[in-house]
Amino acid sequence: KAHTSQHYSSPTNSALVKATLQGIRRVNGSAQRQVLPAMKRDIQAMVKGMTGIKGVRDKALLLTGFAGAFRRSELVALQVADIQFVKEGAVIRIRRSKTDQIGCGRRIAIPYARGKTCPVTAIQVWIEQADITDGCLFRRINKYGTVMNAGITPQSVALVVKERAQAAGLDAAQYSGHSLRAGLATSAAKAGVAGWKIRQQTGHKSDAMLNRYIRDSQLFVDNANSRIW
Repeated sequence: KAHTSQHYSSPTNSALVKATLQGIRRVNGSAQRQVLPAMKRDIQAMVKGMTGIKGVRDKALLLTGFAGAFRRSELVALQVADIQFVKEGAVIRIRRSKTDQIGCGRRIAIPYARGKTCPVTAIQVWIEQADITDGCLFRRINKYGTVMNAGITPQSVALVVKERAQAAGLDAAQYSGHSLRAGLATSAAKAGVAGWKIRQQTGHKSDAMLNRYIRDSQLFVDNANSRIW
């Protein structure tokens, strides 16, 4: 960027740099590390038996992160004013995201769900018990159980996911904050939801990135072995 802004040729185009990067890829490989998606059954196990005000917050955090397919940065940026409760559930406004740097924003619908793992109900319970009316939605809680004004960090989301994964008997090392987003996309793909509807929830601009989730979720569908054994 520094070179091109000064009208110089980019050094990344040189044969030496390209050959060096190819050598690095040959030695270290180029596959991206992918965490496991937190599927519906995983999320249900994670939020089971949560108690106290931290449990109320973390339950709402996990269920909202999954249902909205939110990035960690989007979750921690949510404000109370961004949540609109309607007859069908909740409409959540994302003000800015990784693929929306100029802040056009978009709205995500989360419908009511049956049972004890309804994300909309979890948000309502958290807002009521935390006694918050404005400002950050997901806030820090001190060791005395007091809800602070400051919001949580993206790292906090990852820690909550790992903590609850371990409590549910899952391998915490295989899960991260991204597992919530990947879990919704994977679950929807397995359920046969159209790609454009999944992208409406995840905010992906194209099917290129989304297809990674869909492809991995379909590995056993019409597998080459299915009619052999």
